[in-house]
Amino acid sequence: MPRSTSLPLSQEKRRYPRLEHNIPVKISSDHGDILTETKNLSCSGAFCRMSLRLEPMTKLKVHLLLPLRKSDKVRSKKITCKGVVVRTQAAGEDYYDTAIFFSDIAPKDSHTISEFVESMMEKTEYGKYN
Repeated sequence: MPRSTSLPLSQEKRRYPRLEHNIPVKISSDHGDILTETKNLSCSGAFCRMSLRLEPMTKLKVHLLLPLRKSDKVRSKKITCKGVVVRTQAAGEDYYDTAIFFSDIAPKDSHTISEFVESMMEKTEYGKYN
């Protein structure tokens, strides 16, 4: 089961709830595909650790696999959207922490992410906001 943690609400003042949770993600750009997972996620973007440095303003296609629970079953919901790199910083010799803003996402997919984040935050009691 992916790791999930969060900070008290008083520590961050962000627009949308953000959850530290590892979600499988495939990032596609002109540089090829990168398979990784999110470090945190909101309905407006994701923060990932990547093996390739992508410059800010790089346009991406983002494919997320959200583990949604219905009754007692967990199924993966694939969400595909467009994104843009808004920040990149070295996280060691071979890795880069990369912040991605979802620049073009269907309202229903944004809503699905929002519901997922909120349901996970209810389980952990605290969230982050962005």
